Parts: sequence; structure tokens; C-alpha cells
Amino acid sequence: MPSFDIVSRIDLAEVDNAVAAIKREIGTRFDFKGSKCSVERHEDVLTAVADDDLKLKQMHELLKVHLTRRKVDPAALEYKPPEKASGNTLRQMIVLRQGVDANLAKQLIREIKDSKLKVQVSAHGEELRVTGKKRDDLQAAIAVARGLKIEQPLQYVNFRD
Repeated sequence: MPSFDIVSRIDLAEVDNAVAAIKREIGTRFDFKGSKCSVERHEDVLTAVADDDLKLKQMHELLKVHLTRRKVDPAALEYKPPEKASGNTLRQMIVLRQGVDANLAKQLIREIKDSKLKVQVSAHGEELRVTGKKRDDLQAAIAVARGLKIEQPLQYVNFRD
């Protein structure tokens, strides 16, 4: 029976490469000279430290550019509100969203079932499995999922006949 999986994954090695490139650029750019700006990754969280709001916004732009170069969708970033840190700096946590959480899974399942396609959708942990008798129905289910306004990037993998 044909099937495919709907997942949300980020290549953390590419995120590490992007963070290393950002650190190099911060060290060489004139507008960052003498500042205490840095970016670190611990597990699924990026920590950005900047002197002020302007430098924090510039770091957001650097993140978007470098992640896009590395084929990582910047929509997977969830920016938390900045907070004051020591030495008159700002610290911001940026969460890397991975996996299809329960609310998103319910929304996807409801939308695919409401489209009246002859497919079955089931949740398996952090991913969804869509099965159907015809390959065309599965491709229509992918089109329905792509048409939704979802902030988190989704991948459609493991397509089997």
C-alpha cells in the first residue's frame, strides 16, 4: 500500500556550520568590532548575546542568511523575547523547532480528512504516516498539507509504492 511520512527535521550539523560561519563574520565585521556579540548552540536551542537591539537584529539577519545558505529553513527558528544579561547586554533564546507536535498533528490530520481524499493519516510519535490506495491521492494529500499556513517547515519523506 503506498505511503509517505510527514516530518519536521533540521540538520543540526548544518546549523553548527552556520553558527561557526556567523562567529567568523562577527569577528571580522567592522560594525561588530569591540562588541560582546556571540551565538552558541546547546541541544535544540541557540543563544544569541548582543550589546543592544540593533546588533541583535543584525544577528537575526546573519542567522537567516547563513541558515538559508546551508539549506536550513529559517522558519524553523522560534525567537523568544530578549532578556537583560550581565554587562548591559541582551540575551535571546532561539528554539530550533523539530518534530510534529500534538497540536500540529491534529491540525494536519483534520485538514487532510476534511479534504475528502481516500487516505488514512496516523500519528507515530513525532511524525505522521499517510497511506492510500492510489499514488495520486497521496500527492493530493501533500498538496493539501503544503497549502496550509503552517509556520514550521515540513518534509515529505519515505514515499513508497
